[in-house]
Parts: sequence; C-alpha cells; structure tokens
Amino acid sequence: MTKPSVGVLGTGSYLPEKVLTNFDLEKMVDTNDEWIVTRTGIRERRIAADEIASSDMAYEASIKAMERAGITADDLDLIIVATVTPDMFFPSTACILQDRLGAHSAAAYDLSAACSGFLYGVTTATQFIQNGFYKHVLVVGVESLSKIVDWEDRNTCVLFGDGAGAVVVGPTEEGYGFLSFELGADGSGGSLLCQPGGGSRHPMSPENMDNRLQYIKMNGNEVFKFAVRVMEQVSDAVIEKAGLNKEEVSLLVPHQANLRIIDAARKRLKLPEDRVVVNLDKYGNMSSASIPVALDEAVREKRVKKGDILVFVGFGGGLTWGGSAMRWNLD
Repeated sequence: MTKPSVGVLGTGSYLPEKVLTNFDLEKMVDTNDEWIVTRTGIRERRIAADEIASSDMAYEASIKAMERAGITADDLDLIIVATVTPDMFFPSTACILQDRLGAHSAAAYDLSAACSGFLYGVTTATQFIQNGFYKHVLVVGVESLSKIVDWEDRNTCVLFGDGAGAVVVGPTEEGYGFLSFELGADGSGGSLLCQPGGGSRHPMSPENMDNRLQYIKMNGNEVFKFAVRVMEQVSDAVIEKAGLNKEEVSLLVPHQANLRIIDAARKRLKLPEDRVVVNLDKYGNMSSASIPVALDEAVREKRVKKGDILVFVGFGGGLTWGGSAMRWNLD
C-alpha cells in the first residue's frame, strides 16, 4: 500500500526585537567583529528579553504557521516542540503551548535533539500522518540560548541567538511533500557540545554553578570537523533516497551554524550561492529554530515555488544529525 503524501501546509517564525551586534560583544568579551565574521559569518543575533520564555516565542511562530495553513487550534492533533531550552523541565513547553493555543484535542510533547531537533520532529510528524494516526501536526523549533550561554566565554557566546520557527505538517497531493529522511546519532561525541549542569548528573547547586556547569560547553574544532563531514553525507543520502540527482535540487536549507560549514555542503551539491538559504549573519546559531526560520523567510521572500526540490540538513549536540528532501507542495 502506497503511503499518503505529507507536506508543509504553513510556515511561521518569530525573532526577538533586541539585536546584539558583534560590536556590542566587543564591549563584553575579548573579541572583535573581524574575528567573528571571518570564523563564523555571524554579524548579529537576536536576544529574547528576560521575561520572554521559549513558549512565548513558540506561540508567535505557531499562530503565523496556522494562519498560513488555514487551520485553527481545533484542527491540531499533535504538537511537537523541539528545544534544548524549555520553559522548565516539566511540564513540557509543548503542553504550555497547547494550552495557550487552545488546542485542547492535541497531544503534546517536547523533543530534545539540539540543532537537529526540528528535523527529528518533522520526521516523526510525517510518520504519524502517513500511518493514519494524525492529520495535522504542529512542529516548532524554538530556543532561548542566550539564557544558557556563558557571556564570559568568547568562544561560545558569539555564536548563539534566540528565535522560533514553526510548520504545520499535513496531507498533500500525491507526488509532493516529503520524499526522504535521514536521522542519526553518535552519543560518543556527546561531551563535545553540551550543557553539563541542571540535570540528574550535575544538579543545580552552588558548587556546580560556581563551576559554570549551567552554561553551554563546546569543543569547537571537533564539532566543526564532525559538521562538515555529516552535512555532506546527509545531503547525499536524502537526495539518493528520494531518487533524485544533485542537479535537481532547487534550494538547500541548512542549519545555520557556521558559514564555512554551509559553504562546504553547498560545494558538495554544486549549488550556486543563490540556491542556498543563509541568514546566519543576522541571527547566529538558533539551534532547532534555525531551519524552520530559514524556511519561513525563503517562503515569504518567494524563493520557493510549487514543485521545487528542497533539501534540509542539520547537525547538533548529541551528537545528532538529520536531513530531508521534499518537493514543495504549496503555490
């Protein structure tokens, strides 16, 4: 039996108002604009206000995605929130979002796969719909990374930003929508990018906080080497699984972590720069929010038309990775 086609019915995003530039960071830590731009491609990032939590940003992005999909909260069957910065450990941010949206018939849960989280969520949503279990699934990638960044660590604080992106996933016409997926993980590299404190291994305590375990820790060189390798491999894998050739790819929508990593993936696919979505310079690395925000911007800028082949690829702490190829299903 042929599985029904599943695609994106609507997209939405939200970015905080506050902009933190590289020049602002020069006043905070020992760094400079040239150093940051040369090594990362980042020029500025958005920072959520103290009173803004991940669920607040997720709500704004979700409302836009639902409006563009032409559905109401009553139509939602499931809400998946991909995040490593939930409002709190429990209840889940998805449950908080469900209540605020008024989606009282929807199941809801959070998913933690760091920067790969959105692709893990979309893959899961597609399986639920293809199996006939659900019809409309809201998938949100949202992060408040500024609240777990060590603003005294110049190697990490320059990289991350806050934001939210959302998509409504649902049935679409045959031949369109998601064509292939690729997910993976290598837990042996978990310590290369992590937040050690706050869980059951290192609970919050004065000692652990004095050791700054509540902040992001990263081995930048090792993560970079892993990212370049996996971005190329995953891009190739989803294109092959979809029965496509590289020449058929209309747009690459990669995780926005580092411009050199994105360029390596682009060259691997032999794509010109105008067929790759890059907003890293404006927003930095938003982890699970980066791909859905980039997709929403591409849609609103009319860089995507029905029938285009899109490739999504990302990597993150865990270590995790994910990718997908799709034939765009919206006019």
